[in-house]
This record gives sequence, structure tokens and C-alpha cells, in this order.
Amino acid sequence: MTLKRAVVLVSGGLDSTTVLAMAMSQGYQCSTLSFDYGQRHRAELLAAERASRSIGVTDHKLVKLDLRSIGGSALTDDSILVPEVETSGIPVTYVPARNTVFLSIALGWAEVLNAEAIFIGVNAVDYSGYPDCRPEYIQAFQQMANLATRSGVEGKPLQVVTPLMELSKADIIKQGMALGVDYSLTVSCYQATDAGEACGKCDSCRLRRQGFNEANVSDPTLYRAGA
Repeated sequence: MTLKRAVVLVSGGLDSTTVLAMAMSQGYQCSTLSFDYGQRHRAELLAAERASRSIGVTDHKLVKLDLRSIGGSALTDDSILVPEVETSGIPVTYVPARNTVFLSIALGWAEVLNAEAIFIGVNAVDYSGYPDCRPEYIQAFQQMANLATRSGVEGKPLQVVTPLMELSKADIIKQGMALGVDYSLTVSCYQATDAGEACGKCDSCRLRRQGFNEANVSDPTLYRAGA
């Protein structure tokens, strides 16, 4: 029997770890991909590898990029503060072109591995307003991928799979719990400490905490004192 292969983008957070568990449950042999792109903290990179190993992945790759050199985001420019109150519009934590860069590298690795799919944990329900998390964006990237790759030209297009797109954060947590995901291994905070302690105030922390509350699941997040 031929194994299905997939590249799964993992950030170390709640969503991508759930996506990985979902891909594994669907019978894919998964290779996970993370990026050290100059983000504020490395705790999420450690969490990405830790969560991948816990789910049973042995092929984990960390790619180093320098998005800090162009800045433009609170995650890559220390002069831009991470908001600790809810804001409107596209927030300053949006990293310009991040998902396009990440998916492009994932696309290349998927071709090398002869993978059939790329899984990414973008979400259009409980998200922070990022334009590269919308269904329209994924559809456009899928079309480009089919035009730009040898596999696409030869009639074996790679699929960009977004199983969380229409799920609330609470629904994502419920699905992950059913698949045995240990969320204590994950880090979602935009400004976590080196030890992985979450601030409890940024958008990502707010959505994560709200998700656990709505799912009626105990929140295993390691928060800073007083958060």
C-alpha cells in the first residue's frame, strides 16, 4: 500500500498542533515544518518540535529566515509593541507576506518528498484579521501552486488542506482533545517568555483562553504570574 505523505506547517501553537493530529489521524505520513523567521521569542519553536515529537512525527525541519530585516510587524520589530487590548482592523501583529513565504517553502519541500498535501492551520472564524488566513487567499495559492510546480503541470497537483478554516477555537480544542493532543506542550502567545510563559493579554492569548472556556476544558496554558 502506498503511504500518503503530507507536509504540515507547525508553529508550536494550538491550531497547528491540532492540524498535525488531524492529518496523522487521516493516515498521512507527516513531515513537519517550522520557521525561525526572527520572531520575538524562540519558545514557539521549541514547542513546535516538542508537540511534533509527542504526536509521533520523526521528520521535523526548522528553516531559518530573516523577516526581521524587513520588519513591519510587532512580531519582527521590537519598536512596535504587541497590543494587549482588542483592536480593530488588521493588527500590527500581522507579518507581511508570512504565510505566502511559508507556504512557498512548504510547497518546495512537498515536491521533494513527493507529498500529496500541505496542511496549514489557518482559520477564518476565531482569528486576528490576517488577510493570509482567508479562504480566498488559500484558493489563490492553490491555483498558483498548480501552475508553478512540476507535479501540478504533470497532473499530480498538491492540495493545500485547511481543516480548521470554518471551526471556532472551542471546536478546534474539542477535536484536538478527541485526538489526544496535549495542549500543555503548545505555546500560542505573541510575547511568551523563554520558558514558554504566556502574557495572557495579547490577541492570541485572549482567543486561546476564550476557546478553552467555551469548550469547557481546563486551560493548561502556562501563564506569567498575575496574567
